[in-house]
Amino acid sequence: MNTQHLPRVLSIAGSDSGGGAGIQADLKAFAACGVHGMTAITAITAQNTVGVTRIEPVAPEMIEAQVQAVREDIGIDAVKIGMLGNVPTIHAVCRALDGLPTGTPVVLDPVMVAESGAELLEPSARAALVELLLPRATVATPNLPEARALVAQAGDPESEALDPEALARKVHALGPRAVVVTGGHRDRLIDVFFDGRRLEHLTAERHESGAAHGSGCTHSSALAARLAWGDDALSAATFAQELAGRAVRDGLQEIGSGAGPVDALGVRSLSRAGSPALT
Repeated sequence: MNTQHLPRVLSIAGSDSGGGAGIQADLKAFAACGVHGMTAITAITAQNTVGVTRIEPVAPEMIEAQVQAVREDIGIDAVKIGMLGNVPTIHAVCRALDGLPTGTPVVLDPVMVAESGAELLEPSARAALVELLLPRATVATPNLPEARALVAQAGDPESEALDPEALARKVHALGPRAVVVTGGHRDRLIDVFFDGRRLEHLTAERHESGAAHGSGCTHSSALAARLAWGDDALSAATFAQELAGRAVRDGLQEIGSGAGPVDALGVRSLSRAGSPALT
């Protein structure tokens, strides 16, 4: 990539009205990584820190139009894909990706269930996700339950018994160039990276007292941002784990009555310092 310009990274994902996850988290992560963030919204959710009360899919034609608009004027150096919701949305995203330059990095975060338990991907859409989007991904970033669901969807009846290393290999076999099985659902926070050659364990400190809503979105967005800067997949995954970990550590537990949002931008420290003076 030509790094003479500011990298431009597109999030194709859902909107979280509570500001904790989805495109809101993605834009914060992009800013923290020093890239220009753009969005193609796939769904609008009525959501807060307690749960998701309503989901409104965006028309497939509008999803494609959003991608086309930013592609034609601004350009796209990397893509992060998050919440998709249904089969028509997946088909629309595939058509949009067809219009990007060959080799544009794509990070796929296979969002299926919100932290509150709300279903964000219809069961009928899982097959389309596996068949159509996983093979297009430069890096896929499932958490442990998502990796098991992807492997099960591909026909492996033993997915629940597989360890994270085996899951990383199995998901990789479905087509992405690299896989990071994130470790947030394990006793120890260990991300497993596999790219067909290297199997790496990325270990980080767990911040039990932090706030984790939006951590997966932040991780995948940071990874896409670093790919846009020209990092290889392993370096980008290492950076993304570190940034997401800090965002959880500094998370805003006082926001809302449920799971507080991560803080990728150090909002609390800025608020303590007071609003910056305008010049």
